[in-house]
Amino acid sequence: MLAYRDAVAQDRAPALVLVAALVLDFLCIHPFRDGNGRVGRLLSLLALYHHGYEVGRYVSLERLVEESKDDYYETLRRSSDGWHEGRHDALPWINYFVGVVRRAYREFEERAGQVKTARGAKTALVEAAIGAFPGDFTLVDLERACPGVSRDMIRRVLRDKQKAGVVTCLGRGPGATWRRKG
Repeated sequence: MLAYRDAVAQDRAPALVLVAALVLDFLCIHPFRDGNGRVGRLLSLLALYHHGYEVGRYVSLERLVEESKDDYYETLRRSSDGWHEGRHDALPWINYFVGVVRRAYREFEERAGQVKTARGAKTALVEAAIGAFPGDFTLVDLERACPGVSRDMIRRVLRDKQKAGVVTCLGRGPGATWRRKG
């Protein structure tokens, strides 16, 4: 842990390489009779989170390792051979570890690409907010009620509602008060 902290503090290598080396060291020490792999994967998640790699919140690294279990054990064997004597080759493990993280980000990217906002959802959100105000409201009130909707989009919906005779503007500028008709 001290060597890892020192390497991080001195920015000796990329974070993914340092995390992979930390996990390899942990797995080579093999501190528990059972569960070292699971604890190692938890350690991986924690260290990755500390470096800003949060993909493990959305994609199970545990599952990705399980899906490549044969590679996991073979790579771990190759990289841990000679570890106790300081004559090991960490590169196979680092490549494997970085590959798992990379696969997780690819999977996350694919999932994110499949999620689409329904067409008209933002318009419906603004319209619902307009209908929910008990009295007069401002553009700022609508922005607070509709997080994630741009000011331009809110203005567009207000103009459309004004043309349709649903709302009326009681002033000018961004601080103007709006009122529902009827």
